[in-house]
Amino acid sequence: MSHAVSHEEWSSRRGFLLAAIGFSVGLGNIWRFPYVVGENGGSAFVIIYLLCAFAIGLPLLVTELAIGRLGRSDPAGSYRAVATQSERSAAWAAVGTLAIICVFVVLSFYTVLSGWTFDYFLRAITGEFNGLDAAVSTEMFTGLMNNPWRLLFWHTVVNLLIIVVIRRGVQKGVERAAKILMPILLGAIVIMVVYSAIAGDFGAAAEFLLQPDFSKVTPQTVMIAIGQAFFSVGVAMATMITFGSYLPERVSIPRSAVIIILADTGVALLAGFVIFPLVFQFGLAPSEGAGLVFQTLPLAFGQMAGGQLFGAVFFLLLIVAALSSCLGGAEAAVSWVDERWNVPRERGILYFVGTIWLIGIATIMSLGEWSDFYPLSIVPALAEETIFDLLEWFAANILLLTGAALTSVFFGWLIPKKTKLEGFGVGDGVFYTYANLMMRYVIPPVLVVALILGLLEH
Repeated sequence: MSHAVSHEEWSSRRGFLLAAIGFSVGLGNIWRFPYVVGENGGSAFVIIYLLCAFAIGLPLLVTELAIGRLGRSDPAGSYRAVATQSERSAAWAAVGTLAIICVFVVLSFYTVLSGWTFDYFLRAITGEFNGLDAAVSTEMFTGLMNNPWRLLFWHTVVNLLIIVVIRRGVQKGVERAAKILMPILLGAIVIMVVYSAIAGDFGAAAEFLLQPDFSKVTPQTVMIAIGQAFFSVGVAMATMITFGSYLPERVSIPRSAVIIILADTGVALLAGFVIFPLVFQFGLAPSEGAGLVFQTLPLAFGQMAGGQLFGAVFFLLLIVAALSSCLGGAEAAVSWVDERWNVPRERGILYFVGTIWLIGIATIMSLGEWSDFYPLSIVPALAEETIFDLLEWFAANILLLTGAALTSVFFGWLIPKKTKLEGFGVGDGVFYTYANLMMRYVIPPVLVVALILGLLEH
C-alpha cells in the first residue's frame, strides 16, 4: 500500500524521537505551561494535565503515527491510502488536508514569534538588559512590536533557516538538525535550572509549581489541561502523520509516543524551575504568556550577577524550542506540496516558505501599525480581533479541534481492527483496547465540547 513516491526513512529511532520531541517542545511549553500550572493548583494541575495527555494526547499521537506508517505518504495521501485499503471513502483525505491548512496558518504567525526570540537573544548578549527597569523593559517590547522592519528581518531569518534545513531532506535535514538542536536545548535548560536555583528563590518556585492545591481545581481547570495537553503534544498539525510515514516497521509506536509525551511534559516543568525562581526572587508578577518571558525576565537578568550571559543562554533555549517546532511543521507541509503537486523538494520548500513569509507580513503589521484594524468587525464575537488574533484563534479553536475529532472518529469507528493493530504495531491486548475505547467514546465528545465552548466564549 506504499505511495508511488520513493519515501525516506529515519536513520534511527533516536533520530525520530529527537525530531518528534523537538516539534512538540515549542514556545508554549516554555512560556505558557509554567504559568498555567501555577495559576491552576500547582501539582494538582500537573496530575490532571498528565491524565489528559495520556487519555487524549497519547491515543491521538499513536493514531497519527500509525496512519502515517500505514499510508507512507504525505498527510492527505496517508489518509486516502488507509481509507481506501479499509474500503472507506477517499474523501477522508480531506482531514489530512485540513491538518496541512492548520500548519500553514500556525507557521505564518509562529515564525514571527520565533523571530522575537532571536531579537531578544541579541539584546541579551549585547548587554541591553543591564540595569533595566520595568518602564524601559515594557518600552523595549512595545518598540519591537511597533518596528515592522525589525520584525520582518527576524521573520525572514527564521524562514531562511527553515529552507536551509528542510531542503536537505529527512535524514540530512530534519533529523540532523534535531540531533544538534535537542542536546543544546537540554543543556541550556539544565544550566538555567542550576543558575535559577542559585540566583533565585527556588523554594517559592517549588511551592508555586509543585504544592497541590485542589481548591483551585474547577471544571475550567480540566478544560485548560485538555487544551494544554492537546496543543503541547502537537497532534492535528500534520507533522506526526508525516513523521510516522518515515518510521521503520521495527520502531514501537506506543513506546515512542509515551517517551514523546513524557519528554514534552518534563521540558515544560523544567522551564518552570528556570522562570519562577527568578520571578519570585525579584518580586515580579508571574503574569501570563509572552509578557512574562519578554518583559518580566529581562528585568531579572538585568539585575543579577551573570545576567548577561544567562539571559543569552535562556533566549538561546527559546530559539531552539521555536526553531525545532518550525522545522517539524515545515517538513509536513513540504511533504504534502511535493507529493500532491509532484514538484521537486527544493521548489516545494520555496512555495511553502514563500506563502508563510507573505502571510507573516500581515501578522507583523497587526502587532503594530494595524493593531486597531479588526478585519471581522462585523462579527460581534470577533469584533476586536486583529489579524494575528484571528489566525491564532482559527488554528487553535477551529482547525486543530475539528481535525483531531475527525481523526478519532475515522480511526476509532471506520478502520477494521486488523488494520489498527497493524498500524499500532501491537497485539490485541490492553493497549489496543484502551486506545480504541478512547478514540471511540472519549475523545470525540470531549473535543466537540471544547470546540463549542471555544466558540461560545468568544
